[in-house]
Amino acid sequence: MNAFETELGVLSEIAKAVDEMGWLLPTDVQSEAIPMILGGGDVLMAAETGSGKTGAFCLPILQIVHETLRDIQEGNKGPRTGTQASSHNESKSVQLNLYDRSHGLAIDADGFTCQSRDQRQWNGARSTKGVKGNGRYYFEITQTDPNGIARIGWSVSSAPLDLGTDNQGFGYGGTGKKSFAKQFDDYGETFGVNDTVGSLLDLDLMKIRFFKNGKDLGHAFDIPRPLQENAFFAHVCLKSCDIRANFGAEPFKTTPNGAVSIDNAPKECLVQSQIKGIGENVTAKKRPSNAPLAIIMEPSRELAQQTSNQIKVFQKYLNNPRVRELVIIGGVAIGEQIRVLREGIDIIVATPGRLDELISGGEIDLTHMRFFILDEADGLLSQGYKDLITRLHQRMPSVTLDGKRLQMIVCSATLHNFDVKKLADAIMHFPTWVDLKGEDAVPETVHHVVCLVDAKKNTLWRALRNHIKTDDVHLNDELNFQSESKETLSEAIKILKGEYCLQTIDKFKMDRALIFCRTKLDCDNLERYFIKQGGGPKSNKHRLSCVCLHADRNPDERQRNLERFKANDVRFLICTDVAARGIDVSGLPFVINMTLPDEKENYIHRIGRVGRADRMGLAISFVSTVPEKVWYHTCQSKGKNCHNTALVAQNGCCKWYTEMTYLADIEEHLGVTISQTDEKLDIPVDEFDGKVVYGERRKKEIPASQGHVDTLAPTVQELVALEKRVQTSFFALHNCRNIMATS
Repeated sequence: MNAFETELGVLSEIAKAVDEMGWLLPTDVQSEAIPMILGGGDVLMAAETGSGKTGAFCLPILQIVHETLRDIQEGNKGPRTGTQASSHNESKSVQLNLYDRSHGLAIDADGFTCQSRDQRQWNGARSTKGVKGNGRYYFEITQTDPNGIARIGWSVSSAPLDLGTDNQGFGYGGTGKKSFAKQFDDYGETFGVNDTVGSLLDLDLMKIRFFKNGKDLGHAFDIPRPLQENAFFAHVCLKSCDIRANFGAEPFKTTPNGAVSIDNAPKECLVQSQIKGIGENVTAKKRPSNAPLAIIMEPSRELAQQTSNQIKVFQKYLNNPRVRELVIIGGVAIGEQIRVLREGIDIIVATPGRLDELISGGEIDLTHMRFFILDEADGLLSQGYKDLITRLHQRMPSVTLDGKRLQMIVCSATLHNFDVKKLADAIMHFPTWVDLKGEDAVPETVHHVVCLVDAKKNTLWRALRNHIKTDDVHLNDELNFQSESKETLSEAIKILKGEYCLQTIDKFKMDRALIFCRTKLDCDNLERYFIKQGGGPKSNKHRLSCVCLHADRNPDERQRNLERFKANDVRFLICTDVAARGIDVSGLPFVINMTLPDEKENYIHRIGRVGRADRMGLAISFVSTVPEKVWYHTCQSKGKNCHNTALVAQNGCCKWYTEMTYLADIEEHLGVTISQTDEKLDIPVDEFDGKVVYGERRKKEIPASQGHVDTLAPTVQELVALEKRVQTSFFALHNCRNIMATS
């Protein structure tokens, strides 16, 4: 048995496959995340590529899905791993009802703590048991969130969950208002964080009153005659708030005279909620073949394929039943994907576009979802998929047909990303943060510099203007190459950067590098320039042999190009940020940024491709000293066949890009000043210079003083021994004098 099995609770069959991969010990992120996911929790995870992040969510998801399938096959009631939500409504004590709640309200496993992160609308839940007939019944809530608003009261089971907005529920809110039938009247006092508010239902007098921190706020409602024969359930309603409910499991802040908790109601007055899950005995036949138990959303085809391959390896020894997985990406025949879906699928790994297409077309059923995983969530959000993620999440059941809660796992380059935090607040259920990355910083193994491209000082571009193909953003501009107009200098930058790239490769004798371009067109143009110089995908021995990787290349070509680069068949991989997500090439010595990214987090993402596994790496970024006009497509085609070179402000698809501003943002974000060089590419002398070979492990030097210390060591040891003997003699003499004095 290895540590995955003994320490983390991973199935022996999965642990065996992991062992064969050479994973002797779990990484830090795996040690933190795997037990949490196996335990049924939502997890927010921040860790770099290469940290074992994929295994951290794939291993537990694969295990739970396998156990769920095995339980169904064997006719068992519940999973061996994860939460047992299905028995929740049958609990002896009153709790908040997992099934009788708004989609936006999360209820913790204890059944008493709940949370809503929706700032626009109210989300509510009722208790698992209610009361009717006669008697006086009481419950309390304590608000634990300083910013949100809570509402407390009673309602019948048919009332809407936004308490007090119809004539079947009675509420009192933190704004100091009571509400019934959409009528909000001043009542009592406002309340907020750390306040405990209680509600008394008097079925003898058919009245309701409220209490704040033990203080009686007085009569609030008379229950209308049409409702008096109904059962009433404790009801809470929240807007961007957290509360903890107390139905009598703990001592009340105050207990009104003659009142009891719902649990202590006479049996003839106690009513069990009829709003429950469908039940646990769900057979395999009841789950449609196209209803997956888990969906993993990836920002790129390469990352989706990589995750799918990991799952295949992890389940090498998992059989009876076998977990059926499918990778769904665009650019391949959709018919084959539909065929596999109809035959039966358990886990889907997908890119957003094709996933949306198949779900919208009714080819994927979301009714049995157990897991929704967003890998590289910051990348998904930056590509504009927030609305899709929210829409899909809303279509997934909060509690599945077999009584299990939907689990969310969100991975990101950094959890400090505002958009990721906002998304997590909106759709996750009391997530646990696994943040092993912290604030962005450049590893010590990465030497990064910027090369300033100054078209005013270096006029080489005038001689090269017909030599290098650019992106045609100035196609409709009247360029005068004898002037230094804004447009001319912008075009000059594009020409110079291509030339600087060749000079950099020769200067540092680069035999392997990842080259980042801003757009797909920039990638194509640089590849074309390398081929023109004698390189290309078939010239593997040429100094400029290269392949290209971006979203417009077909999946087979992308996979083939990536494998060729990893196998060192070609020297350079030219790609965009999106295409490069998840690429992990061991021993990669160099990265070139043709343009700084506009997202400062992506700078760390790019240069972090080198300096891995304690190997040294060099990252060089070309930074223009003047504004550059670039493509910024706002059109529906996302740039395909688009030639609108007007600025966005004029309904075009271009903008001015000021790299010096982005450089300042990156330096401020990292808290460092990045070393600069010019077209001579003389990297400033520092601790790296002359002491490392990029792509190889850094040699640990022996300090010059160490030999001197070794020479003195025997003498120092002799002095220590002498000091010890002197002190021993002193104590012996001192004891002798004491004996003589007392004798």
